[in-house]
Amino acid sequence: MILAAGRGERMRPLTLARPKPLLDVGGQALIEHHLQALAGAGYATVVINLSWLGEQISATLGDGSRFGIDIRYSEEGPEPLETGGGIFRALPQLGPGPFLVLNGDVWTDYPYAQLRDRLHAGDLAHLVLVPNPPHNTKGDFVLRAGRMREGEESERFTFSGIGIYHPDLFEGCRDGIFKLAPLLRTAARAGRVSAELYGGDWLDIGTPERLAALDRRLRGG
Repeated sequence: MILAAGRGERMRPLTLARPKPLLDVGGQALIEHHLQALAGAGYATVVINLSWLGEQISATLGDGSRFGIDIRYSEEGPEPLETGGGIFRALPQLGPGPFLVLNGDVWTDYPYAQLRDRLHAGDLAHLVLVPNPPHNTKGDFVLRAGRMREGEESERFTFSGIGIYHPDLFEGCRDGIFKLAPLLRTAARAGRVSAELYGGDWLDIGTPERLAALDRRLRGG
């Protein structure tokens, strides 16, 4: 699943008339880079959630045939459901087993194919963390011995927006607006969340300046 329903408020004015996943970077839409990477890693079906200007996304990407994958859409209406609510709404399309979720506003060369074997029996989630960037120096989650745990701020790393989740992570949830992080912290306290630190190429495309910098890099400037 690619999370693509946000309003992209930090990217304004670029996102006033175009959803953030369709912003051009390196000669094509940001979300198209993700679809090509997922298809190259062997993923056959991708669910994309839609809200803010979502009709532009579905009109641009269609059924996914030109990427060699099957794209399905999860409609959220005019108000985005946040990360947790968006994934929960899409669960019927994601199937009964573990699934990959990717934030639509990141850039990375992470090898998605290797994630298929990362969720161990009994775990509810596996997260990909990255070294803390300048805009998130305090990090998000503690990583210790391959597990997400409670701990000191010095042990925190930044959540990359890439994770594998089991549908049972959302047991007891109801359709509506809610965040993913509290579910992950609850599961981590029960010892059911693994994690890894990725040191490769990763960037949170959260501002026009970061988007422009990535565009220059991809175009060789």
